[in-house]
Amino acid sequence: MKNSVKFFLPALALFAACSGEKNPGWDISTDQEQITAGKSLFEQNCAACHNFTQNAIGPNLSGVTHEMTSEWVKNFIKNPTQIIESGDERAKATFAAYKTYMPAFPNLGDEQMDQILSYLHTYEKKAVEQSADKIEDPIPDSVVDSGIRMELEFFFQVPPTDTITPLAKITKLESEPVFGRTFLQDQHGVMYEIINGKPVEYLNLKKLRPEMVSKPGLATGFGSWAFHPDFVNNGILYTSHTVPGGTAPADFAYADSIPVKMQWVLTEWKTNNPKGTPYVGEGREFFRIDVPTQIHGVQELAFNPKSKPGDEDYGLLYVGVGDGGSAENGFAFIPDHQGRLPWSSILRIDPSGRNSKNGKYGIPASNPFASDPNKAGEVYAYGFRNPNRVFWSPDGQLLASEIGHHNIEELNKIEPGKFYGWPQREGTFLINPYGNMSDLFPLPADDAELGSTYPLIQLDHDELNAIIAGYFIPSGELEGNFLFGDVPGGKLYISDLKGDQPKVESWKVIYNGKEMTIKELCDCKRVDLKFGQDKTGQLYLMTKFDGKVYKIKTP
Repeated sequence: MKNSVKFFLPALALFAACSGEKNPGWDISTDQEQITAGKSLFEQNCAACHNFTQNAIGPNLSGVTHEMTSEWVKNFIKNPTQIIESGDERAKATFAAYKTYMPAFPNLGDEQMDQILSYLHTYEKKAVEQSADKIEDPIPDSVVDSGIRMELEFFFQVPPTDTITPLAKITKLESEPVFGRTFLQDQHGVMYEIINGKPVEYLNLKKLRPEMVSKPGLATGFGSWAFHPDFVNNGILYTSHTVPGGTAPADFAYADSIPVKMQWVLTEWKTNNPKGTPYVGEGREFFRIDVPTQIHGVQELAFNPKSKPGDEDYGLLYVGVGDGGSAENGFAFIPDHQGRLPWSSILRIDPSGRNSKNGKYGIPASNPFASDPNKAGEVYAYGFRNPNRVFWSPDGQLLASEIGHHNIEELNKIEPGKFYGWPQREGTFLINPYGNMSDLFPLPADDAELGSTYPLIQLDHDELNAIIAGYFIPSGELEGNFLFGDVPGGKLYISDLKGDQPKVESWKVIYNGKEMTIKELCDCKRVDLKFGQDKTGQLYLMTKFDGKVYKIKTP
């Protein structure tokens, strides 16, 4: 663990540099209409990863056009990988700091680029004070290679739904719980059934809900889906998707002074032919929530696969709701709610009930806050930045993966009513949600008073930048081991999840007889890795970069 002395650094020390031109930004227009247009483009394409007050997923952009030439900034936006690979020192330094490739934006034309630069140019660089007890290297130890190698077999490629990468935004592959039919969805709006090894369109959410938007990408669009455990009889399934802010009144909103970039909508769909493909039926909206950015929305819907008819948990829908990007955009009070609000929470609701405030779903009496008038009865557990996957271990333990901010990725054991730290903690470290959230500090002496529950597994960004989970090996010599990985970089990890501090190791794949990384497999710099598992236990690996699906042959 390294501590720094107190000093000042420019907010863009890694992003900006003297470019050899006497006055960077001399060619940038200060026309107000152009600035306004640039602000809109920035909010649509850039704000999920960048702001002007602190480092986030990407660097603080305050002052970039005052330090770098317009040509450099434009080229970096259009193709950051090319600039990094060209040997540009500042681009290399930025990559070293954030350890992931920024998506390219080749679709932005010259006029749009000029507008964005006009908006960027309104922000001067600022000095950031760093504390003496700031932690520079939160987890010094490195993950070791397990030596495990698993063979991949190409299964199929999803039809492209975009002309730029990722070509197919496939995110979730699972089976309907009884028949065992297997499905996956593309965030651009199409849900497929896998029939005879090929994807066949099952439900076209974009056609059914034309107001759905899946641009500018990241987590927007068709977020998740879950079949009711009695789908074979009742024909009911659930989806989440995004629409533009203000499309309709939200069930959960905040002060109108805070922007509403997106709304997440939950829909119950019912078909009279549960065995048929494609889906034919009707849908009813039952939940709508505002979020200030396009990130960290409702990326997970799930039913407990271990529950049976008559069990208390049977038919209850778990909903992973992130903070909507609120904390890092200056609205930390939205997720900092101590169970009073649904953001930054895992919800548990009864879709067949009607005792919610909007009368469209039920709040189970067994929920931890169901009888507390000062809490949100829907909340099962809270304090998450982005609980992007919710799942159960073979022994029935509820788990959730948590995509972190600037430093820590987590896997958490979920217990009812517990608080998991965000936005006051990132992993087992203190952060300041009302200051520079990229800085980590040691836990204070009175940490127990916060009542935070800490991760079962935590890894820093030396290992992975965005955790994606998570499935268990069903049989063989590695039975019960948990597989997970890194979304952008495609790194692969395995753990037996035993003990209070489970061992985590890396593993690699063999494809066509050759050992390789996932980046080598898809010949790309940004993989957008996902996993899946069908009812037989077969595990799958998916790469959104090219829309390909592979079977994992476990030992």
